[in-house]
Amino acid sequence: MPLELSILMPCLNEARTLAPCITKARAFLAREGIAGEVIVADNGSTDGSAEFAERLGARVVRVPSRGYGAALAGGIEAADGQFIIMADCDDSYDLSALRPFVDKLRAGYDLVVGNRFLGGIAPGAMPPMHRYLGNPLLSAIGRLFFHCDRCGDFYCGIRGFRKEAIQRLDLQCRGMEFALEMIVKATLNRLRITEVPATLSPDGRDRLPHLRRYRDGWRSLRFYLLMSPRWVFAVPGAVLMAIGLLVSAVLLTGPVTVMSVTFDYHTLMYSAALISIGYQSILLAAFAKLMAIETGLHPAKTRLGFLQQSGTLERLLIAGGIMASVGLALGVVATNNWHAAHFGALTPSTTIRFVIGSVLFLLLGSQTMLAGFYLGIINILVERRVRSGKTGPGTAQRSPAGALDSPVKGHAAPMASAPGGPH
Repeated sequence: MPLELSILMPCLNEARTLAPCITKARAFLAREGIAGEVIVADNGSTDGSAEFAERLGARVVRVPSRGYGAALAGGIEAADGQFIIMADCDDSYDLSALRPFVDKLRAGYDLVVGNRFLGGIAPGAMPPMHRYLGNPLLSAIGRLFFHCDRCGDFYCGIRGFRKEAIQRLDLQCRGMEFALEMIVKATLNRLRITEVPATLSPDGRDRLPHLRRYRDGWRSLRFYLLMSPRWVFAVPGAVLMAIGLLVSAVLLTGPVTVMSVTFDYHTLMYSAALISIGYQSILLAAFAKLMAIETGLHPAKTRLGFLQQSGTLERLLIAGGIMASVGLALGVVATNNWHAAHFGALTPSTTIRFVIGSVLFLLLGSQTMLAGFYLGIINILVERRVRSGKTGPGTAQRSPAGALDSPVKGHAAPMASAPGGPH
């Protein structure tokens, strides 16, 4: 008979707290009459945790590849339940009170995330810096970057999901980022997501948690940025270009004095640099988005589909050639001015403007033509995918009505980190 629920706990040297966790989980299944199992995904424990878990009636899955995400991935693969509820086995979550998760999963949600700020955090269960700064700030960044408004606690270590839906996401992180990747990719692929209150109690460990405050905080932010080309490339690039264009337009015809401070061609050089950097950043945003699609990090749907059409290389070569021609024309004007002065001294404030414009358009033209060749390579991958009949590597199908907002951008390479979920 197929199982309805697997309760999954990643484990690394948790013999001290396994007993209450397994006992509560098994009691919940028996009390609710749910056909289920308790799985301990052991990540190389040396304190006898695996053997102890087996004696307590749990099914032990040994995962040799180290990392919190690796342990969870191994446990998810081995689970027999239609639904999976994952939780840390440090006795910080009440595994006898899982009914809200089961009810939401039965109602058709693909991912049900616990929210400790709604359910309650017992004194001493979470360091003040995590509770009032780190977790709220990083969760807010996650909601901003990925439009996941239904998740108020990205780092809650207890959550439930449909096994089949999460497996289709092809989660790749093997460190602590695994929990973040689950929420981000579920949002990008428009799975049905909701949250329920969860309580957090002080853990029962007699050692420090695996979590490292500053290292893991940076890894979280790094993951967000790498998963979001919009925010790491496109938005900063657009801002830089806008500033550069505005300043260049003001200084194009001559110096400008503001409150006794004169801005001249020296400032114009910097504004031209901002335009070039911003333009390159926007191109990188397009490259990153399309590559994220072809590697399965993002679903195949994108507004940049026009860049995947045949002829993109040729169109960008023409556009780049026009820009470069403008640059050459401006260079000719500057050279003529120099020739008119018999190749002697020039008026810098006049001639230098033509030189700056010439260099800028030569740069923009070169960047555009090189971008055309890079996109041509990506389009070879697109054509191969289309011929194979795939919608995108690792792409999940769209869920029924009730899905979250439209997807956004960006992935971190797999990182190793010991289990002991994000508190």
